[in-house]
Amino acid sequence: MPFRHCANFFELTAEETAACMELLAQERLAVDEEFHPDGYNVGVNVNKAAGQSIRHVHIHLIPRYKGDSTRPRGGVRQVIPEKADYTRSSD
Repeated sequence: MPFRHCANFFELTAEETAACMELLAQERLAVDEEFHPDGYNVGVNVNKAAGQSIRHVHIHLIPRYKGDSTRPRGGVRQVIPEKADYTRSSD
């Protein structure tokens, strides 16, 4: 999303991060208006181990709808199976 090439989110300046967050908020309003989702996941993949396949910063704005997942609780934490189930008691 930034005009300057950055390989990952943590290379952004404070100003670039703020601009990205402003754009994210604007895009959420546009998605709300057209698609009326029930919620969102927002994600950034940093490095290959986290799923980054394009070495340029971008932010995922993922609209979610009631019923689009049988177990939505845990959201993006679902990528770590032992962290995904919030119904289990913690140690």
